[in-house]
Amino acid sequence: MLVENKTTEFKREYVNDIKNTIVAFANCDGGTLYIGVNDDGTACGVDDVDDTMLRVTNAIRDAVRPDITMFIECKNDIMNEKPIVCITVQRGTARPYYLQGKGIRPEGVYVRQGASTVPATETAILNMIKETSGDSYEVARSLNQQLSFEKTSDFFKKRKVEFGKSQMKTLHLIDKDDMYTNLALLLSEQCMHTIKLAVFEGSKKTVFKDRQELTGSLLNQLEEAFDYIERYNRTRAEFSGLDRVDMRDYPPEAIRETLLNAIVHRDYSFSGATLISIFENRIEFVTIGGLVKGITLSDVELGVSVLRNQYLANVFYRLKLIEAYGTGILKINESYDDYSVKPLIETTDNAFKVTLPNINFYTKEYKKNDTSKTMKNISVNKKQERINSVLKLCRSKDGIVRKDVENALGISQATAILLLRELVNDGLLVREGKTKNLRYYEKK
Repeated sequence: MLVENKTTEFKREYVNDIKNTIVAFANCDGGTLYIGVNDDGTACGVDDVDDTMLRVTNAIRDAVRPDITMFIECKNDIMNEKPIVCITVQRGTARPYYLQGKGIRPEGVYVRQGASTVPATETAILNMIKETSGDSYEVARSLNQQLSFEKTSDFFKKRKVEFGKSQMKTLHLIDKDDMYTNLALLLSEQCMHTIKLAVFEGSKKTVFKDRQELTGSLLNQLEEAFDYIERYNRTRAEFSGLDRVDMRDYPPEAIRETLLNAIVHRDYSFSGATLISIFENRIEFVTIGGLVKGITLSDVELGVSVLRNQYLANVFYRLKLIEAYGTGILKINESYDDYSVKPLIETTDNAFKVTLPNINFYTKEYKKNDTSKTMKNISVNKKQERINSVLKLCRSKDGIVRKDVENALGISQATAILLLRELVNDGLLVREGKTKNLRYYEKK
């Protein structure tokens, strides 16, 4: 005689909680549900087999998500000469399965414990998501399926990029089962990850001048964080003869790239906020998530990029917020290349920190030492000297390679790459060939 256990369940007749048991079987090791059988395993039969089977299949189709019909077989049978209905459920491949009206929460996700059907714990739900989605946070199904995208839609619209359901699928916001992923959660109003900004008096974290916490879609947080920092990015004006020279505390390009880096590369499997601290002499950006395994800080400074959030980066690429992967750190360093102060990058196993020094603060310190030239004049002159040197080098040789520029100017590989790229973009040089055969020529 059959008995109820982890893979067997009896019901005298059709009841609404049958779908709970079907969800539990699909989330565990599968099982068979018998309708028309008493708790002791004896058959009592069903009055209308066809109607019962129809009600079961309708309930499964309408109430259970993701679609589980391919893992279920519903058939009629005879037990002790009485008609019964047997529903055989296989273990699903898109776990956790849940009741549509309840969502991916303990009240909507069920598992089997012995002969009982019980709500799953949050830990069990997360483990099922990890098992079926792998270690990638982005593509795992979001626990919250009630998401809205008003800010993200507006952001896409401003940049003239389509943002319909087909685009959401292409961008991996919606998976093959029509369910929202964690990437969708990051771009929704319901995103639980935040950016915390604080302004401090002086150079220590002792006295707060202002603070703010940004919530909602990461795209909205990006805009608001940049605007907030810009309010504290003052302009210092100096005069050289009759000419006025304006210089910002921080290069806007450095702020932009550091902020994008903090959002695109952080580890969203942790719940802590991204921290941005503004001091009199610097800005600190602290992001959860160290370097990807196998990558060193030296690799990153050379432009090597291994993406932790590949699909989030792709969204930013589509929106033309980032030009190409791996150039962010190079651009940050390049924006300070002609100044005496430099950005500082620090990493631990679980965090990434970028410190941008205040150019005007250190220019004042520089002037205290009776230096006659302003940092701005040095910056302009040094850059023009480099351009002239590269063009002169091109004229003296039949094309140059990056190494020629490094040796002639005494600069790093990263700086040479960015300098040559800028000269090509400005129409002063042309680039021919690829990789090892890449050479640069003066444009005629």
